[in-house]
Amino acid sequence: MNLHEYQAKRLLAEEGISVPRAIPAFSVREAVNQARELGGPAWVVKAQVHAGGRGKAGGVRVVHSIAGVEKAAQELLGKPLVTAQTGAQGQHVAALLIEEPSSIARELYLALMVDRGQARITFLATREGGMDIEELAATRPEALKKLVVNPSTGFLPFQARQLGFEFGLDTSQVQQLTRIMQGMYRLAQKLDALMVEINPLAVTSDGRLLALDAKLVMDDNALYRHPESDELFDSTQQDGREITARQFGLNYISLEGNIGCMVNGAGLAMATMDMIKLHGGEPANFLDVGGGAAADKVTQAFKLILSDTRVKAILVNIFGGITRCDLLAEGIIQAAAEVGIHLPVVVRLEGTRKEEGMALLRESGLSLISADGLTDAAVKAVAAAQG
Repeated sequence: MNLHEYQAKRLLAEEGISVPRAIPAFSVREAVNQARELGGPAWVVKAQVHAGGRGKAGGVRVVHSIAGVEKAAQELLGKPLVTAQTGAQGQHVAALLIEEPSSIARELYLALMVDRGQARITFLATREGGMDIEELAATRPEALKKLVVNPSTGFLPFQARQLGFEFGLDTSQVQQLTRIMQGMYRLAQKLDALMVEINPLAVTSDGRLLALDAKLVMDDNALYRHPESDELFDSTQQDGREITARQFGLNYISLEGNIGCMVNGAGLAMATMDMIKLHGGEPANFLDVGGGAAADKVTQAFKLILSDTRVKAILVNIFGGITRCDLLAEGIIQAAAEVGIHLPVVVRLEGTRKEEGMALLRESGLSLISADGLTDAAVKAVAAAQG
């Protein structure tokens, strides 16, 4: 689960990490009032979305008057912000962060993340903060410094000191960096975070280290241990279908294609999407109905797929083990009765009670395209979507 910048900075501040003075705002009037409360001759108005690249997209603006704050808020709030990470549809701006400007001498990059390859918490750092870290990692990987944390000892202060002196920081700044990295490590453990990123970590003209921007990602699989995460969740940053899917225990992710997919099992769902791509099609979604999907769950899955106006065909790929094929067939029939299936539907059933399931579908009167095997199903779905 992604957090907004203002949420991440509040959590960093609670761990003793210095952040600029800033106040979130959820309306134009609030933005103006927060700027007046902060005072000063200038303010930074930041759109709060779960995506990077805001500055290049016009989502971060330095203004020098209250009228400028009001104008920026009017132009950003309630509208989509399109960045390099959002796709053409952009992400809805429902909140702003009004922040005091900082006098920056240098910009560093510092992030904590879970390195799955090593099964370790790892710090990544570079003396070139503020830029696209993915581009840097691809073009000049030697510029990235990696510090692996031993889980037996936890994060050790000497690791921060080593990094600080390598980056040319003075003794006071190295002490600050040590406190920052210790705070990030505590926060990651406390929240089951997959990533805590500060970019840039600014060295100000008076020698302070300041978290100018922050990104924090919590592990979805651990949210049950964090009831406070309900207050941090922002439904405006997710596709409405994904929120509905969560309510019904479905695993759904919206994609850009036109072939709706309903599959049981995450691995089979990935293979199904790969096969669609291989044969020239584009999946519209990832949708795993789970290992024991009942008819009502399948009905909801169909409703999700049909709510996407880009979908031109549907591929149902069920390998019956725990999930019986006849129960899935009942779900398809129930969905057709409730919402109407007006698109071509390719069905591949395999496994437990396959024949009973296919018989139910044949007797239902629905216009379905049966497939024998995954390749056949993908080919027929691509052809159906292309008309």
